Amino acid sequence: MLDACAELVDEVGYEGLTTTLLAERAEVAIGSVYQFFPDKRAIVQALTLRTMESYLQRLDERFASDDLTHWWDGVDAGIDEYITMHRTVPGFRTLHFGDVVDLHLLDEQRDNNGVIADQLARVLTERFGLTDVPELRFHLEIAVEVADALIKLAFRRRPEGDERVLAEAKALIREYLHQQVESPVDAARSS
Repeated sequence: MLDACAELVDEVGYEGLTTTLLAERAEVAIGSVYQFFPDKRAIVQALTLRTMESYLQRLDERFASDDLTHWWDGVDAGIDEYITMHRTVPGFRTLHFGDVVDLHLLDEQRDNNGVIADQLARVLTERFGLTDVPELRFHLEIAVEVADALIKLAFRRRPEGDERVLAEAKALIREYLHQQVESPVDAARSS
């Protein structure tokens, strides 16, 4: 049902999605849809959670490679995966991480991009030894908001994403975080 939901969101948008359309596309009875989901918001929430898990798994796989030597390589990888998902994951271009439906779809207390920033902080601290402090999470939340806005702009301009806008987004985020975030290695070098 979630795959059918993703396809439909790409075709008709969130507003055009109905449980009836979903049941028809998934080739199940409408009662089967309601057995698992009370409404279309719940279906989209499940799809969004699956997408976030996929994003984090893809990041973990990228971070496990030896290609990433510095934390900003990790930031670039995060942006690259987000762009790749826009291009390849059904429903993602419309739903992203649920902001179209509800800014608090992933967590009742924090907005969706804040949840993503927290997850990026976790991955960056584990892989690159950044100090996990509120300031890191704040700067990552700013970076996620800016990257999200610019990537959406790139995909509004061109269906495959405007490469100039995407390159500027990466450069801007990298420069901003480079000025705001210091890893233990950076701190040792400047001492």
